[in-house]
Amino acid sequence: MDTSLVLQNLLSPAILFFFLGVFAVLLGTDLEIPSPLPKLFSLYLLLSIGFKGGVELQHSGLAGSVVFTISAAVLMSIVVPIYCFFILRTRFDVFNAAAIAATYGSISAVTFITAESFLRVLNIPSDGFMVAALALMESPAIIVGLLLVKLAARNRRSDVNSSWGPLLREAFLNSSVYLLVGSLIIGFLVAWFNPSGIEKMEPFTGKLFYGVLCFFLLDMGIIAAQRLGDLRRAGAFLIGFALLMPLLNAAFGLAIALFLDLGQGNSLLFMVLCASASYIAVPAAMRMTVPEANPSLYISSSLGITFPFNIIVGIPLYMALIQRFIPAG
Repeated sequence: MDTSLVLQNLLSPAILFFFLGVFAVLLGTDLEIPSPLPKLFSLYLLLSIGFKGGVELQHSGLAGSVVFTISAAVLMSIVVPIYCFFILRTRFDVFNAAAIAATYGSISAVTFITAESFLRVLNIPSDGFMVAALALMESPAIIVGLLLVKLAARNRRSDVNSSWGPLLREAFLNSSVYLLVGSLIIGFLVAWFNPSGIEKMEPFTGKLFYGVLCFFLLDMGIIAAQRLGDLRRAGAFLIGFALLMPLLNAAFGLAIALFLDLGQGNSLLFMVLCASASYIAVPAAMRMTVPEANPSLYISSSLGITFPFNIIVGIPLYMALIQRFIPAG
């Protein structure tokens, strides 16, 4: 792997602010982001990336390559939790295995945004329709996770929430999925019928974006460091799973990207979507529908290990693999 890629990623402002948050906890400072702000930052990032993605989706159109790429992304969000579940069942019960598997079948929007920023630094273009793949990969993993629980525990009468209504509502109408998909649709409609509206949104969705991302990653660094205790209690198996599963899923993503001829920029985003794990939407859904699962396992593994691994090491590693197998142009 080219060390310059690693240095470019590590020395970007967003990643440095992530480390600043980590060291704030390790050094025992009283630094914290007031509780309403991280939620606001998250909503802003989702709104911004959704709107810009909708604009780019309208520009690129719904050609066959777009449909195939989005379909492949959704397929990965269905397949990944299934094989993760069977791997995890060797060490965990049905409930914890399903919750962790669903977490790794879903995506991290912030990891995706960090990868987009990394591509901008390298001046490598990508297409906005990848945001549609991001928006559609969240819900299938939640549904597959609960389906696995129901199938594995079908002879038990009270192990899981028997109603599908709350699950489907959480899967498709949780705040992050709703805002991301809604912003995508708005961006698409504005670009189609009112192109002048794009320029009006530019100061909000453009120049402010990276500063807010830095604040958000500062908070993520604080939270990730606070989860270190949970990771020690989780054991070596889960720690190894949280490190190796992104690499395996990224390898599958690279193979699909090669098959679909996505180009370097889209390939990196596709690999990141496959390799990342949810730490917001899926944990919220699992807490509601599978209360028997231990939240410290699926939250600490995704947020404490996989998220920092991907943004610090994974993204430049995936880019190095792409540059080896996919020609620029």
